[in-house]
Amino acid sequence: MPPLIAVTGASGRVGGRVARRLSGADVATRLVGRDPTRLPELPGAQPSRPATYGDSEAMRRAIDGAGTLFLVSAHESPGRVKEHCTAVDAAIAAGVERIVYVSFVGAAPDATFTFARDHWHTEQYIRSCGVRHTFLRDNFYLAALPAMTGKDGVLRGPGGQGRVAAVSHDDIADAAAAVLLDDTRAHDRVVYDLTGPTAFSLAEAARILGEVTGRDIRYQLESREQAYASRAGYGAEEWEVRGWVTSYEAIAVGEMAAVSDAVPRLTGHPAQGLRDYLAEHPSGWRHLLNGAPRAD
Repeated sequence: MPPLIAVTGASGRVGGRVARRLSGADVATRLVGRDPTRLPELPGAQPSRPATYGDSEAMRRAIDGAGTLFLVSAHESPGRVKEHCTAVDAAIAAGVERIVYVSFVGAAPDATFTFARDHWHTEQYIRSCGVRHTFLRDNFYLAALPAMTGKDGVLRGPGGQGRVAAVSHDDIADAAAAVLLDDTRAHDRVVYDLTGPTAFSLAEAARILGEVTGRDIRYQLESREQAYASRAGYGAEEWEVRGWVTSYEAIAVGEMAAVSDAVPRLTGHPAQGLRDYLAEHPSGWRHLLNGAPRAD
């Protein structure tokens, strides 16, 4: 049995799913979060004291005694890389021997998607620490596609004709659990791109959304200038809007198009596609039901 596994982000969509899978596998886990009252109550899982990535001492206390750390990336912010590095340092100080980090496909210092640059810098820091590590580079979330579609039935952005191999949270969690439960060093220094079974354009995504919801859903191509202008009313800071816009631009230039076999290889089951995902998660597109039905 693997040593105690500390799971960060355990109240979130990735960390929570991973925590539940580890609990089902009868392994001891420590659930780490800033608010212990939001952590799930699971057999074999103990809540940590409150901890945030940027608080080195709190993180060290929260992780103390764990052999493996599942590190979900922090919420996007200008200081995210520093927070990650602080959390990594705290984990090593607490005696953690292995870090499994949730990264992003195409992580690189010059990635089109600006948030993917944060992941590259975090990966480089973990590598420099000499700790055993595995990087799970997730593709775009399938859940994001209906969420990005407005109530007017328009999925708009500068994604061009590029394709995206979007992946489900469940497949990410299944793959992560498989890696965490295997302590044989087979996954040491390995980078896994976690993707769906196919890559599709945003126009194809809109068509599938329309077929599933029964609404007229369409993709509206925007220029960069139009994309910034259409998001100006959200009240978000410039760095955040830039991240939103460059995520589409990364699709346009093909940085999210590659399909990997990592999910089926790690989990033993096929990766979930967009249509099946939408059929299983109607709550994710319920906001689209108030518009006009499809003409056909």
